[in-house]
Amino acid sequence: MAPDAVHSIERLRRARFAVAAVFCVHGAVTGSFATRIPWIQEHAGVSAGQLGLALAFPALGASLAMPLAGAVSHRFGARTALRGLLALWTLSLTLPSLAPNVWGLCAVLFVYGATAGMSDVAMNALGVETENRLGKSIMSSLHGMWSAGALIGSAAGTVAAHLGGDARLHHLIAALVLTALGLLFCQGVLDVHSTPDAEAPPRFSLPPKSALIIGAVGFCAVFAEGASLDWSAVYLRDELGSSAGLAAASTTAFALTMTIARLAGDRVVDRFGAVRTVRVGGAVATLGGVLVVVAPHAAVALAGFGLIGLGVAVVVPLAFAAAGRSGPNPSQAIAGVATITYTSGLIAPSAIGGIADVTSLVFSFGLVTLLALGLVVGAGVLRPGDRKATPTPTPDGAPAQTSGPVGG
Repeated sequence: MAPDAVHSIERLRRARFAVAAVFCVHGAVTGSFATRIPWIQEHAGVSAGQLGLALAFPALGASLAMPLAGAVSHRFGARTALRGLLALWTLSLTLPSLAPNVWGLCAVLFVYGATAGMSDVAMNALGVETENRLGKSIMSSLHGMWSAGALIGSAAGTVAAHLGGDARLHHLIAALVLTALGLLFCQGVLDVHSTPDAEAPPRFSLPPKSALIIGAVGFCAVFAEGASLDWSAVYLRDELGSSAGLAAASTTAFALTMTIARLAGDRVVDRFGAVRTVRVGGAVATLGGVLVVVAPHAAVALAGFGLIGLGVAVVVPLAFAAAGRSGPNPSQAIAGVATITYTSGLIAPSAIGGIADVTSLVFSFGLVTLLALGLVVGAGVLRPGDRKATPTPTPDGAPAQTSGPVGG
């Protein structure tokens, strides 16, 4: 192999590790926030229903801001765009714990979600570009690194909650550390630029019909994921009387199982296929939901949340892959699935809180269990054969067409 080719492959490998580290930083912000939701709820003095309303605003902000990420990357290049957008996201972690009431919480969570969505699009587009140039699947492991970051962030949050630490100080320290790490890791990602005559990407596009059913599968998975991530700690505290530290540990259990499943996901899918993987995963998530609903004490609920995380872990990456094979315009199809999954993220937290206000959190997670069962029923839409990527080891910085948003 020619020295230039060897150098190019090595550069792509370094870019893969760099973008994986970026995914990890992004996930750590989410994990850091999720474990302190009970503290934020108490500090802002909001009810379960009001908290559910506020938790809809991150996904609302993300959904409205995501289209801007493509324009930013088009203008400044992928690396510079990612560097700026990721820094905005990590620094926004300081905002929720400062909210004095429900309306302030809604406002800051809108900003928090907007920065999350834009950085999410930027890093996933670079992940897809890196995968295409390497010529092998890496997206499941990249999402695994996101889950690893969420695990690290939630573990730190669990310790802080157990010690009774003030979330404002905790999140300030976490934001500063994660911002520094994000800026460092962004230096190694691919620096993709659009060609001078390329048109800026459209800000909004309707999903093709072929992506709607695939998006429905992703909807079920993201609903279960968002409900568990945002409400598991509250569930253990309010329904089972757990301590703050043990309640926060439920988020850690969820993140741990998702991390393990996503890191192993590429090999599992290669061996058993997307349909069987999602079908079995749906059955596992359904069992987890049942355990949460009938849990007589915290240990059973912790196991249930862990099984939900295990079952839904690889569904979203597989939904995006199936969308990319579903029609003549892969980017539009992927963007459509991303929109549907973000809509699920918008609905899940507020739906859980609203239903809990009228009935109970137990009833809310009965709905989560039914949606997990939907993965078993709908897995067949992922049946098309896996796409085989062709290596395209173009030099770092060369103009290339990146895929559309892939969601987080």
